[in-house]
Amino acid sequence: MNTVYTVLFLIVGNGLLSIWIYRHSKHHRGAKQDLIRTFQYRAYCHHVTETNALRWLELCHTLYNLGLEQRIVLWGQFRKSISLYSQLNQLPELKRTFPEFTQVGSQVLQDVLERLDRTFQAFFQRCKQGKSGFPRFKSKERYDSFTLKQCGWKLIENNYLAISNVGAFKLKLSRPIEGRIKTVTVRRARTGKWFVSFSCDNVPARRFPESQKNIGIDVGLKHFLVDSDGNVVKNPKFLKQSLDILARRQQSLSRKVKGSHRRQKAKRLVSKLYEKIADQRKDFLHKVSNSYIRDFKTIFIEDLKIDGMIRNKYLSRSIADASWGLFFEMLRAKAEEAGREVTKVKPNGTSQLCSACGERVPKSLSDRVHVCSCGCILDRDHNAALNVLRVGQTHQVSFA
Repeated sequence: MNTVYTVLFLIVGNGLLSIWIYRHSKHHRGAKQDLIRTFQYRAYCHHVTETNALRWLELCHTLYNLGLEQRIVLWGQFRKSISLYSQLNQLPELKRTFPEFTQVGSQVLQDVLERLDRTFQAFFQRCKQGKSGFPRFKSKERYDSFTLKQCGWKLIENNYLAISNVGAFKLKLSRPIEGRIKTVTVRRARTGKWFVSFSCDNVPARRFPESQKNIGIDVGLKHFLVDSDGNVVKNPKFLKQSLDILARRQQSLSRKVKGSHRRQKAKRLVSKLYEKIADQRKDFLHKVSNSYIRDFKTIFIEDLKIDGMIRNKYLSRSIADASWGLFFEMLRAKAEEAGREVTKVKPNGTSQLCSACGERVPKSLSDRVHVCSCGCILDRDHNAALNVLRVGQTHQVSFA
């Protein structure tokens, strides 16, 4: 397999170089699409179906790396860039030269190159912001999904997904699929589990009872959050709870011989624990965000620079475990669907100002109680949440 695709690189890099250089076309972006929702389900399959799906993933992974190599070579040697449409137009020639790519649906191969193009567009956007991060070649483990669009798949009896040249996946339907299916993504997790995601549009929006109440939220590490009503949500610290087990499994993995079956088994155990931690965290964040979206019309949160905060070597693990960024993103997405509003406010002084009189009361991180000369005595985080609410109601900063 490796020899075949070494030859493929040489042929594409030399024999088809003129085709890849001169087929240029402008990439016109389509109009902005409506908001869609994604429904993800656990999938089970026969070993023959799994073998075929893994073969598709391997071919998609190879095409992704070839497309990236092509862009690098053209720019490095000829100072020429190549558009997405030019690469798409070369797929028929690639299939004629190497028939194994005909096993994969044409729209799946197109999505691979579209995915690569999106990666470059994100890179160019980062460059405008003064950031780096050039697209990297993907290993087999990092390329774990393929996407089908209008054809090549069919739902059978609502709980079976049949894919041409692959086989059938049995879906565990935890909830019905709503709306019109636009794309189907099949993903293999590092634990060996298979998942199928349906991206749908025209999904009926969830509607909650009308509410005129506003709330301010202050996130933290001692407590996950404290709101302006004085409600406290404890920080579950899922990663910290599993650190001992994780350390033992990682130590066991480090002792295994590279390439051995025992190392693969130990690696899967580590992946399963990480997956469990991520699932626990997402379940917790979904429940908390749902409760606030259901009860409040406007939710004020602090505009935290989490990327900078996480560089603190003493608090980085705790901040990552709390996942404030994921929580804020869930709030934003759910609010947009439910007709609620999530607004960011500048966090300057929310912890130091008195929520009752506005006087500045300097405090260190170890001071957990706010005590003001006006007689206001509150929990530090509750005082901050009240300030977030007050500032948000007067100086709103739209959620970006």
